[in-house]
Amino acid sequence: MNFPILSVITFLPFAAGMFLLMLPAQRKNEARAVALAAAVADLLLSAWVYVQYLTQHMQGYQFVEKYTWLNIPPLNIALHFGVDGMSAPLVLLTGIVMFTGVLISWGDDNPKVMSGIQDRPREFFAFLFLLAGGVFGVFVSLDLFMLFFFYEIAVFPMYLLIVIWGWVKTREYAAMKLTLYLFIGSVVALVGALVMYWAQYQNTGALSFDMLLMERANFSATFQRIWFLPVFLGFAVLGGIWPFHNWSPDGHVAAPTAVSMFHAGVLMKLGAFAAIRVGVMLLPEGAKYWSGLIMAFSAIAVVYGAYIAFVQTDLKYMIGFSSVSHMGLVMLGVSTLNVTGLTGVGVQMVSHGVMTALMFAVTGMIYDRAHTRMIPELGGMAKVMPFAAVGFIISGLVSMGMPGFSGFIAEFPIFMGVWRVQWLVAAVASISIIITAAYIMLIIRKVFYAPMPENLQGQVGDITVLDKTAIVTLCLVMVGIGVFPSVITPMISSGVNYIMNILGGA
Repeated sequence: MNFPILSVITFLPFAAGMFLLMLPAQRKNEARAVALAAAVADLLLSAWVYVQYLTQHMQGYQFVEKYTWLNIPPLNIALHFGVDGMSAPLVLLTGIVMFTGVLISWGDDNPKVMSGIQDRPREFFAFLFLLAGGVFGVFVSLDLFMLFFFYEIAVFPMYLLIVIWGWVKTREYAAMKLTLYLFIGSVVALVGALVMYWAQYQNTGALSFDMLLMERANFSATFQRIWFLPVFLGFAVLGGIWPFHNWSPDGHVAAPTAVSMFHAGVLMKLGAFAAIRVGVMLLPEGAKYWSGLIMAFSAIAVVYGAYIAFVQTDLKYMIGFSSVSHMGLVMLGVSTLNVTGLTGVGVQMVSHGVMTALMFAVTGMIYDRAHTRMIPELGGMAKVMPFAAVGFIISGLVSMGMPGFSGFIAEFPIFMGVWRVQWLVAAVASISIIITAAYIMLIIRKVFYAPMPENLQGQVGDITVLDKTAIVTLCLVMVGIGVFPSVITPMISSGVNYIMNILGGA
């Protein structure tokens, strides 16, 4: 069967977005229904890819498609799609966050709540799907030009989604800050990619953006050491690596709930994935040479992000800096360049993506009903929205790395991989575990179980059925991976083995 499933997954959000824009502006419920239908379709297709890869293939790139895009011989740009053990879980993660983001954005008919997206949902979902299509494209692209093409598509809608539907107080500043950081980073990485394109031509005589060919281009060790940092760090800006992380918490806070879910749940993984796919896998000698610096940057991010999260009074800022810390763990695992650390990286990207999406979703539910995110002004939420409380607690346990949840399955291999390379860095980074446990338990106690302030009593209602559906979906993923790690670790290991073959043969 040659059904082009990756093309359908990638371009379905674009098609749905265009269809949404053709609907009359006043037909808000129809726009929401179309968005939900498209999200469900992409979730089912991405789940099918995941299950088929897990049960049948388990090695190399699968579901490969290749179509000539620009028929200009000197460029040789192609729509070349495929997934391996590292990217297939991220495709499914995107489908999950896309589906739950639509549910969270649906809205409540109660005029006191004003939850979801009430203002121009047609345009909101169109831009959100443009973002989702770009994300899918990056995860499945095996052509370097197309990877950058989809990467920029994924970044561009963030500005509009934040500046139009974001938090009024900071949305213009945060949207511009985010866009400048990410575009500058991508331009730096693009320069390195173009240099690799010409270097491959000099080495092989072939002008091509095909990354499978570039893996065999035999770039010199000196070339790799010079160009690894611009390529890796250019992408890692989106991954929130220190000291280029400053855009991220502001972007989280200003974005509407579904966009925060995409931002932390998927977009930051986009940066980490591209840094691995283009930096580590195409320039392995450079990765070995600069691994110590990447490890130092990452360790600082892990501890610094956790500490700054601990002292926040705004719930969204707390989750934003927590994301910097947890993405620091991803980059820390990448810097190990060993099987154990990289396996943890693959699981952590999925685990953190689901966990932080749920945290932002619950925060959005609280803000819509209490009209504040300030931790000292909240309390007693467990009484009025117990489902949301359970969801936040589960995501908090994942954040703390508790056994039985996906966070433990992800973080333990990362720390073990770091310990094998540099035990002192592992010891310092482990401080973040204590800090994370402290602020998570503090937030749960203050927001959900402290006495409810008088001004909120009788003003805060329960969440909707769609909100509960989103919470259950995200919780099932985190608990499922924690209890049955075999649903993901063998697949991740197959992708890691491919990376290790490249590193071993460098």
